[in-house]
Amino acid sequence: MKIGYARVSTKDQSLSMQIDALKQADCIQIHQEIAGGAKTARPVLDEIIRNLRGEDTLVIWKLDRLGRNLAHLIQLTDNLIEKNVGLISLNDPIDTTSAQGRLIFGIFASLRELIRERTQAGLKSARARGRKGGRPKGISQSAIEKAAIAEALYKDGSIPVKKIAEQLGISKTTLYLYLRFRNVPIGANIASVS
Repeated sequence: MKIGYARVSTKDQSLSMQIDALKQADCIQIHQEIAGGAKTARPVLDEIIRNLRGEDTLVIWKLDRLGRNLAHLIQLTDNLIEKNVGLISLNDPIDTTSAQGRLIFGIFASLRELIRERTQAGLKSARARGRKGGRPKGISQSAIEKAAIAEALYKDGSIPVKKIAEQLGISKTTLYLYLRFRNVPIGANIASVS
C-alpha cells in the first residue's frame, strides 16, 4: 500500500502542492504535518513509521520533507530497510521499489558507517603521529557527511551533478568544493555533465 507523507515547516505554508502530487502517485492514505526546524519532533511521521508493514511504500514529495537532517534521513532509511518498506521521493531519484533506487538507498545507508570508520582510522593515524584529533575547524559534521555522499553518487556516474546537488540541498559550486575536499578527480565522469 502507498502511504503519503506531506510536511511544511510553518502554518503559513501550504501543503496543497504536496498533497496533489501524492494523490497523483496513487497514495491510499496521505498524512499531513506542520513541523519545522532541525530539532522539532515529528509525531505524525513517527506514527506512520511505527505502523508501516512490509511491502508498504512510503511516498514523499521530496527528501527534505522527510528527514530533519542528513543523519536523521539515514536513520529513517535504515529503519525502512529493516521493515522491508519501500520509499519513493517524487522529486528525487529515490525509488526503492526499483533496482537503481535500492542502490541509491543502499548508498545512503552504508555511507554513515563508512564515514565513521574512516574518521576513526584517520584519528588513530593522527594520534600515532602525535597529532591532536578531530575535524578541521570550519567544516561541520553535516558537511563532511554530505561530501562523502556526494563522492559516492558522483563516482557512481548515473546521476547528473545538478540532481546530486539538489538531492543534497546544496549548490553545484558547493558540490564541487566537497568533491575537491574528498580529493575526487573532477571532469572525467558522466555525471559531471549538468
